[in-house]
Amino acid sequence: MSALDTTVVIPTLGRPSLQGLLQTLAGSRGPRPQAIVVVDDRPAGAGVEPLDLGLEVMVEVIVLRSAGRGPAAARNLGWRAARTAWVSFLDDDVLIGPDWLQRLAADLAEAPGDTVGSQGRVDVPLPAGRRPTDWERVTAGLATSQWITADMTYRRDALSMVGGFDERFRRAFREDADLALRVAARGGRLAHGRRYVAHPARPVDDWVSVHLQRGNADDVLMRRLHGSRWRELAAAPRGRRARHLAITAAAIGAVACAAAARCRRGLAGRAAVAAAGLWAAGTAEFAAARIAPGPRDADEVRRMLLTSVVIPPAATWHTLAGWWRHRGAGPWRGLPDLVLFDRDGTLVRDVPYNGEPARLEPLPRVRAALAELRGCGVRTGVVTNQSGIARGLLTPGQVDAVNAELDRLLGAFDVWQLCPHGPGDGCACRKPAPGLVKQACAAVGVDPVRCVVVGDVGSDVAAAEAAGAVGFLVPTAQTSPDEVRAARRVAPTLPAAIADILGGRW
Repeated sequence: MSALDTTVVIPTLGRPSLQGLLQTLAGSRGPRPQAIVVVDDRPAGAGVEPLDLGLEVMVEVIVLRSAGRGPAAARNLGWRAARTAWVSFLDDDVLIGPDWLQRLAADLAEAPGDTVGSQGRVDVPLPAGRRPTDWERVTAGLATSQWITADMTYRRDALSMVGGFDERFRRAFREDADLALRVAARGGRLAHGRRYVAHPARPVDDWVSVHLQRGNADDVLMRRLHGSRWRELAAAPRGRRARHLAITAAAIGAVACAAAARCRRGLAGRAAVAAAGLWAAGTAEFAAARIAPGPRDADEVRRMLLTSVVIPPAATWHTLAGWWRHRGAGPWRGLPDLVLFDRDGTLVRDVPYNGEPARLEPLPRVRAALAELRGCGVRTGVVTNQSGIARGLLTPGQVDAVNAELDRLLGAFDVWQLCPHGPGDGCACRKPAPGLVKQACAAVGVDPVRCVVVGDVGSDVAAAEAAGAVGFLVPTAQTSPDEVRAARRVAPTLPAAIADILGGRW
């Protein structure tokens, strides 16, 4: 059967519905995806085992762990592992039809050439014979939401261009709309496809509507990033934040005035009664608005009454917390697609013209820092000048043996590029020329603007900047003060440089 140039990425919290989704994917008609990447975002646990379903017969299945960093980080880890032109995101609690892959293939084939994203239709089955509950109505809103990742396919290079999902959105709320707005701002076309998924309302506890108020902090971040018109741009309905603030202020005023009235009678007591009345009226109106469209059975009415008391202060709290947390938020840059390292003096102690693998000595904490970088889905490589070959001090075989040993000691790098020429040979690859950096980026299909080069001398930084990449200097005793002063980004150690890169400071 033909293959579809996409990777299916499914972030999961280990819900039982994941197994059903994987089974349906295995039996879906149409071309096979190149791979399925399941990203387990639980902080700990045994992990998912989709291989038990025999999916490896159909397609490569990759299981990754994102350690509870949230759905945005999980999706980023998934698409960075993809090597296909497209990346198709599915939620782990959706149901796909038996021809979903066939329809996906048609949607991508029929999309105009400038299309960078294709959304599937989301159907939310509602109960027959009764009105939906408040939670079921909330879930039904997914059917009209724009660009939600319950079923959304993006070009991988479009994701790379904007740095993927903004990981400051720690929950499944607004991160998909934010991504779509950033992609569209770069001129990408977003289209609606004809495929569809079903998204049932999953079982929840009585307080789910209170937990959802955390999304108010995400709304604040959306305003910071996209301005006051963000709701219009994202086709997001307006909530009741202003009313929640008024109800909360009335409650606080009633308590404050009542406390004052204990000290003295008169105006404070009347103000407490008035504020309490405003709070009661506002809360009653809110509860009535939520009860009216629902089934109105005893359990639903009880839930609406209890949560309607708690939601206004919860929404106000999360709004204020969002204003504080995101007060200085700037545009999301994400992680680089590729980090290239100089070899001698950066990854290992500098032994001039070393041709003996046994003499390799990795610098402190380098292996752990590299593992952390790779664990976030960032590819790594080495770009190294080896003029010892041109000088007759080393053979290409000796250099290859040393590099192979470094792969064994520090974990395999995705790309190696070396220059065998001497300083006077006039080549285009020897750093500070940009050749090695450009060749490494081309070898793995990365735009140099999404690449960082880490080295210990000025020529490493100069090569990066000449190629259009970002240079990071990690000085050693051999680094001149002028080189340090000239570098835009300096870190005391390689692990510190990687920490800056993972923190978005690149």
